[in-house]
Amino acid sequence: MRKHNIAKIIARRAQLARVRKLTIGMDLGDRVSRYCILNEEGDIVFEGSVPTTKSGMNQVFGAMPRCRIAMETGAHSPWVSRQLSAFGHEVIVANARSVRLISESTRKDDRLDAKTLARLARIDPALLCPVRHHSAGAAGRSRWERRWLPKSVRNCGRR
Repeated sequence: MRKHNIAKIIARRAQLARVRKLTIGMDLGDRVSRYCILNEEGDIVFEGSVPTTKSGMNQVFGAMPRCRIAMETGAHSPWVSRQLSAFGHEVIVANARSVRLISESTRKDDRLDAKTLARLARIDPALLCPVRHHSAGAAGRSRWERRWLPKSVRNCGRR
């Protein structure tokens, strides 16, 4: 994996701070996630990759000005969306099956998927068929457990 040059990251953040309204498309991977940043006019400002870890997301998106971030549903989307929302970003989690432009694409490429998500989020977020993830506490219980277990048993693991 490529190491990020801190001086380049700081210079890029200063450049992004001058731009008013940013839209980011992110294709989440198990180890590395690709992202594409668009400005108000739809021009690509920056493309890059970030480790799919909490510290990696914090390093890239923590000090960035508030913006709209779009990503597909997947294994990492619940915790990534919660973390990015905590930074103050507007996070849109797209239903991967409903976005036919990506799911039925013949060119499968993380960079291209990130670009497509960013462009759709910039034009109209409703095109992404957004979904809402459960809270972190409810995610651990199955549907059967939430419905049929007594409330005293369901609540015993909560603080």
